[in-house]
Amino acid sequence: MLNSRKKNPLSACPPSLVRKFRNPFIAGTLVLTATGLISRLAGFFYRIFLSRLFGEENIGIYQLIGPVMSLVFSLSAAGIQNAVSRFAAGSGDEEGRAGRVRVLLTGLLFSVPSSLLCTAGVWSFSGFLAERLLFEPRCAPLLRIAALSFPFSAVHSCINGYFYGLRKASVPAAAQLLEQFVRIGSVWLISLAALRNGQELSVSVAAAGTVIGELASMLFTVSAVCLHFRPKLSFPLSCRGLLSSSLPRRMLAFSAPLCLNRLCINLLQAIEAACIPAKLQVYGYSVSESLSVYGVLTGMALPLIFFPGTLTNSVSVLLMPAVSEADAAGNRRMIGRTVRKCTSFCLALGVLCSFLFLFAGQWIGQFLFDSRLAGQLIVMLGFLCPFLYLNTALTSILHGLGKTGYTFGLSMSGLLLRLLFVFQAIPSCGIKGYLTGMLLGQLFTALFSFLPLRRYCLSE
Repeated sequence: MLNSRKKNPLSACPPSLVRKFRNPFIAGTLVLTATGLISRLAGFFYRIFLSRLFGEENIGIYQLIGPVMSLVFSLSAAGIQNAVSRFAAGSGDEEGRAGRVRVLLTGLLFSVPSSLLCTAGVWSFSGFLAERLLFEPRCAPLLRIAALSFPFSAVHSCINGYFYGLRKASVPAAAQLLEQFVRIGSVWLISLAALRNGQELSVSVAAAGTVIGELASMLFTVSAVCLHFRPKLSFPLSCRGLLSSSLPRRMLAFSAPLCLNRLCINLLQAIEAACIPAKLQVYGYSVSESLSVYGVLTGMALPLIFFPGTLTNSVSVLLMPAVSEADAAGNRRMIGRTVRKCTSFCLALGVLCSFLFLFAGQWIGQFLFDSRLAGQLIVMLGFLCPFLYLNTALTSILHGLGKTGYTFGLSMSGLLLRLLFVFQAIPSCGIKGYLTGMLLGQLFTALFSFLPLRRYCLSE
């Protein structure tokens, strides 16, 4: 009798709320939101740990390789991951099982060889890339180490895309957390062992941690997908006629524009990252000082400014499908309400964070990073917050309305505007010139994001 009276924990909730939590999209979004918060929090404290372990200049050197890694990822995996997600979502149950195997293997067929070529290229030309592209020869060993992670990243990105297509976000979420914690743990253990043995620490340890984290994530996702297919898996039958089918051609046609878009953006970001320290030297800083300023900006101050944006990123995940559905139904009023509410929320969050960083930024930088420069940059970056968080939501709304080309143009224009300030303002005004360019770029993006949404906001 007692057992028969036990109630489901969800039974007290309204039926509509229960249905929402059981919806795989809503549940997946909540999982990814929680994962993103935990991962960002861990990554934030990881940056504090690195800044205290290696110092500002070494952090600057390490941060310089980030755009190169993003460039390689956009070339070898980013578009393919989206293609795997898109085509895996269109398969059914029994017949779709073999089809989903073909989708995943096609993605790996494109992604893994291209990532291996990128590994070979970056390894072989690391000296050239460090000296000619990044203007810092000390990046060469970091590039060689980081290049080993490209194939691992390609494999788990394709598998993550597959599970995203099935709306099973638990595997990508777990892989993200595993990669983050293994990377942090490996760097901590290697550093601890080196310090105990009296060895000199190098920032190459951080690059090695990236490789170990990517390897752990790949092994986990490969295990997960093998368990997923194990009950009725027959790879030879599933792969029959793969190369002669139209699937590779269709997936390539879908992924190529996405890859090109991300490649263009990441290429401009790589140029920006490489030129900031170089232009700071024109302003009058030494090589060490310019790398320190760049390291503090990108490795300490900006991650702190971006951290509250986790909330707007989570909202944005839900915005795109909701706006897309309302647009398909011709519900302009709902789109207008969404734009107004998101604008109010993002601006309120941004203004609150601006006041926090403006008045407490100096203390936060000193307390967290033990860096006076970090505090100064946090204070100056505080003005970005309202526009930075707002643009995340507005971009997602525009994507939901199908205006991906428009948002790509905005991103490119904002980057080109920042590059203009890198080349023209930094030599005369120092890092303040670049921060001015960042602020104007965010203002430009916010203004032109509102223009196509204006007619929805006026709908009654």
